[in-house]
Amino acid sequence: MAEPEIPGRFLEGYAHILAEVAETGRRLTRDELETRRALGREAAEAGHQLRALVNRHLSATRTAWPHAVAGASAADAVLGAVEQAVDAFAEGFERAQRLTVRREEAARREFIDDLLYGRSDMGRLAERASRFGLRLSRAHAVAVAAGPEAYTESDAVPRSVESAMLARFSGRKILLTTKDGRLVCIAPGSQPDVLRYFAKQAHAATDGHQVAVGRPHRGPGGVVHSYDEALEALDLASRMELDDPVLYAADLLVYPVLTRDRQAMADLVRSELGPLREARGGAEPLLRTLSVYFDAGCVAAETARRLSLSVRALTYRLERIHQLTGSDPSDPMHRYALQTAVIGARLLDWPAKEL
Repeated sequence: MAEPEIPGRFLEGYAHILAEVAETGRRLTRDELETRRALGREAAEAGHQLRALVNRHLSATRTAWPHAVAGASAADAVLGAVEQAVDAFAEGFERAQRLTVRREEAARREFIDDLLYGRSDMGRLAERASRFGLRLSRAHAVAVAAGPEAYTESDAVPRSVESAMLARFSGRKILLTTKDGRLVCIAPGSQPDVLRYFAKQAHAATDGHQVAVGRPHRGPGGVVHSYDEALEALDLASRMELDDPVLYAADLLVYPVLTRDRQAMADLVRSELGPLREARGGAEPLLRTLSVYFDAGCVAAETARRLSLSVRALTYRLERIHQLTGSDPSDPMHRYALQTAVIGARLLDWPAKEL
């Protein structure tokens, strides 16, 4: 896109200053420097490029040179004046740019907060989204990556992930940001490859921490819905001790279903697992044994290996569970209720919390 023509007003008084300096050898006055700064700010706000503006100053210097300079000392004075004038002009320009960047960052952060918290009028939110490359009338999905520390957008980890994403998907309508110390990527629901790649990059950049991906949902409220699903997936992974590097909310729907009736699940946990409290050492060791046993497909040898036990010691624990609860983990008739209760215990953080 061609650079817009630079109006002559941004060099107003410049040739006159050079002529006076060539004649008197003086330096620029405080008022003249402030005028140059003000013109620099105006040029930045008008959207001109600093490189083009400096070129105009140099061109104006060359045009004025034969009339302004008559000797080596005068030439030195004029070059000093050019340096002062261009430096002041660039200072004003850069100040205006920094202010613009801060305003843009504030507007972007406000938009992201409103988008991920579901605040603001949805119609207005959709209008603001187009400024950041999102079309909220379409379905979007959100991926969230936790890390060993809280991140801001200026930290090295988010910047490295963003660089990798932009290098691969420079033409895609995606939004990368941080929220509550986590990395967040918002992408069209029709482009799952974007979030898969984000998950790969974020997992590596955060030293192997988990990434969760919400389901695609349509409309302004769809983004916050997908974001909440990704957060819930990370929380579930922590409570259920899921170690998958990438968690998909669509694969974890059974857990919200199980806890939809919280009271019924609490009753099941108390009924099936409550007697484990009577064991020496409390319920936690036997609950852990059941959890690993079910994760290992109810294979005793594999369960014993994962728990660093002998098969004989594992068998004793399973028999003790049978004695206390009346349910045999190896019996298919009892297994479903026990396994559901174990999942419920993890979801409800039992026995650490009373039900």
